[in-house]
Amino acid sequence: MITSTRASTESEKEDDCLLAERFDALAAYFVENGQVVPGLTLTPEGRGRSWWWPLPTAADRDLVRSLVTDQTPDGHRSAAETLALGVDKLMRGRLSATPLVAKRRGRLTVTEAWLHALTSADPLLPTSFEPAKVGALADSVSSWVRAGAASQTRTRVVLRLSEPVDGQVDWRVDVLVQDSDEPSLVVDAGQLWQTDSPFPPSAVAELLQGLGRVARLAPELAGLLDAARPSGIDLTAEAVVAFIRDRVAVLTDAGIGLNLPGWWSQRQRVRLRAKATAKRSSGTAVSGGSSGFGFDQMVSFTWEAALGQTTLSADDLHDLERAAATKQSLVRVRGEWVELDPLELAAVIAAVGGKGQATAAELMRTALGLPGIGLPANIDDADVTASGWLGELLDGALHATIAPISDPPGFTGQLRPYQQRGTGWLTFLGRLGLGACLADDMGLGKTAQLIATLLSDPIDEPTLVVCPVSVLGNWQRELERFAPTLRVKVHHGPDRLRTEEQITAARDDADVVLTTYSLVARDLTLLQIVPWGRLVLDEAQQVKNPGTAQTKAIRQLNASRRIALTGTPVENRLGELWSLMHVLNPGLLGTQTEFKRRFATPIETDHDAGATALLRRITGPFVLRRLKTDRTIIDDLPDKIEQTEHVPLTREQATLYRAVVDDLLRKADESEGIERRGLVLAGIGKLKQVCNHPAHFARDGSALAGRSGKLSRVEELLDEIIAAGDRVLLFTQFAEWGDILVPYLAARYGQAPLWLHGGVTRKKRDAMVEQFQAPDGPNLFLLSIKAGGTGLNLTAAGHVIHLDRWWNPAVEDQATDRAYRIGQKRTVLVHKLVSSGTIEERIDAMITAKRALAESVVGTGEGWITELSTDQLRDVIALRSSDSDEDFA
Repeated sequence: MITSTRASTESEKEDDCLLAERFDALAAYFVENGQVVPGLTLTPEGRGRSWWWPLPTAADRDLVRSLVTDQTPDGHRSAAETLALGVDKLMRGRLSATPLVAKRRGRLTVTEAWLHALTSADPLLPTSFEPAKVGALADSVSSWVRAGAASQTRTRVVLRLSEPVDGQVDWRVDVLVQDSDEPSLVVDAGQLWQTDSPFPPSAVAELLQGLGRVARLAPELAGLLDAARPSGIDLTAEAVVAFIRDRVAVLTDAGIGLNLPGWWSQRQRVRLRAKATAKRSSGTAVSGGSSGFGFDQMVSFTWEAALGQTTLSADDLHDLERAAATKQSLVRVRGEWVELDPLELAAVIAAVGGKGQATAAELMRTALGLPGIGLPANIDDADVTASGWLGELLDGALHATIAPISDPPGFTGQLRPYQQRGTGWLTFLGRLGLGACLADDMGLGKTAQLIATLLSDPIDEPTLVVCPVSVLGNWQRELERFAPTLRVKVHHGPDRLRTEEQITAARDDADVVLTTYSLVARDLTLLQIVPWGRLVLDEAQQVKNPGTAQTKAIRQLNASRRIALTGTPVENRLGELWSLMHVLNPGLLGTQTEFKRRFATPIETDHDAGATALLRRITGPFVLRRLKTDRTIIDDLPDKIEQTEHVPLTREQATLYRAVVDDLLRKADESEGIERRGLVLAGIGKLKQVCNHPAHFARDGSALAGRSGKLSRVEELLDEIIAAGDRVLLFTQFAEWGDILVPYLAARYGQAPLWLHGGVTRKKRDAMVEQFQAPDGPNLFLLSIKAGGTGLNLTAAGHVIHLDRWWNPAVEDQATDRAYRIGQKRTVLVHKLVSSGTIEERIDAMITAKRALAESVVGTGEGWITELSTDQLRDVIALRSSDSDEDFA
């Protein structure tokens, strides 16, 4: 008997678990499909409680009912509450870092408090609000939700607009009825009164209710209700224009279906168009001398009238002018319906045949819908058509029309096919005087393509290459390797150029001058003396901040050709792309303020797909990006296997972590402004140190063995790697952690690891790289991610270990690609260590999300975390439970 009871109890538990899983899945379904609405209720204590409610269709309600085991009112009520709680939890989790309204100083209104509560872990409104005010808002919210839910009926009203036929003048709007759950079932409204109607009698009431909403929102359709059995109505062309132009959005929002002619969504206007010709230099796209073309070149154009891609003749314009004089709103021109604006049409006709001049930049910006050339009165925008190189840019066909360069004169090496195309592209844009950003993935040979370009496009003035000091030696070696005939000078160190005579002599005696970003700012006056033939920015993310001294200095250098080399054209925020393009092609993206208003804010804040597509269209001709993972680009690079390894904290680490969290939250709660932001960032750094090792946090020189879950996992990995005779790169963001690890690893493995950090000189850095790449080089290379994460070729390593996580995926990828690049013959194994239950897990989740957006928009590093409330901060940094919690609970 006891056994039977126990089995029954266990079976009931299994059923409960299965039912809970089904409700969780159903809640996720509602959230994923946007079938949720915000709500507000009053608790028995008179306090406001924010909610996210599910909004089911009729079919959804049937599904929920089928899941209810207790078919009583209480059972259905319990099921509804379970589903609502699941939806509420999911929505808060998704919106916890996305406030619905910006916080402001001063007392919040009850509406603002409700909106804040909808994204907070605490759903309750503050107790300071009067229950009457909260109740009034709750009633308003409830009415709003009910109005929206009214559209959740069995049927839906659909309006179909048809063009005049057989010489008729009026247009026709027919009323259709659509099944809400089976959208393919659509019938004429007249069928609802027939005996064979596929809908129940209640559909008639729903139709009349829907037409009532139509009449209120679109008065020109009010006549539908005059008929005993509404089925349709005739409209004049003027009424059709008002209906389509002014009513579509509000009717759609009210749940009314609209079946409009296909041409309407892509309807044409008679537009003014500038026809320009930008001649290229003689010969093919990649031959001939420097043309001197660029965005500052003046281009002549002629105004013409156009309908889409078709140029309108004088007869066409005469017919349109007569139609406008007779007050016609819709006119068929060359088989297309055109909406006429009399003032705009008159302005277009008056401007046709006129001539003008504008820079290529102004014409291109006008073509893309941005402020550009001056327009006649009553004309808000204009089209641009162009021939020559400007036409190719506008058509987006630039990359496809460029001939590759396979064998540059004097190049000692073999370019891969994609490198040949990259060299041809750089050469072509350079001869036009247009700036180019070669944004190939790390390791695809951007340096080789640039050197090939120097040889393919020889010019009288020298090329100035600006790079980080860490890769200065690499540039010397690569130039000597690929282009031994080029004369190279280095402007760096105690023997750098210091006088006007020396810099002038370098112009005559050198083909390439190498320098660093910091020296450009320091020696700007000297470097401005020389008119450089070409300016090359390696690791061009160095100019991502337009306000820094080095970026301002770079912009002041005089060069007829400008090239940026970077694997990460956008690292943190979209404004970095503006800064880079402003160096390469000044004026292309407008001012910084214009760019923020037109692109950065809509894309970063609203995820505006249209703004994103337009920005890509503008910058696309000047940014060439290929990825190593694209097998059509490179098919002989081995695989890269990345794995995130979650490691537990030891009891000592967990105790320290909780202590740091408590101290940080206490101080954050007592401070504000800059002081609070500084405390939070410092606290986050301490938490990362604890995750590495207690000795890293304490800096007390204590023993390392057995005290860190992360270090124990590193030892396991290194034991296997060294036993197999492989080599490994270990990256950390903390120089002091590297200082602690070096002697420990040297003692454990009998060999001192190489240790590259910001304090290592260029000469010693180059020697380290050469030593590690040698056939008998050391197994271990420890690097600071900032000092060693870019510009180094370390293909001797088959493993990469990230000891601690950086906030930005681009920075981690750059570091990994020191090993995963051309020349690598083995599969690269990447190990990313994350301490379970800690802030590192939140960093890992953020990196995953940012990586998906890195090509267009990403967040702003660590700064976001300093703006969190104390409750939100607690949620980010608090130690979560894990499988090993019982070891140190």
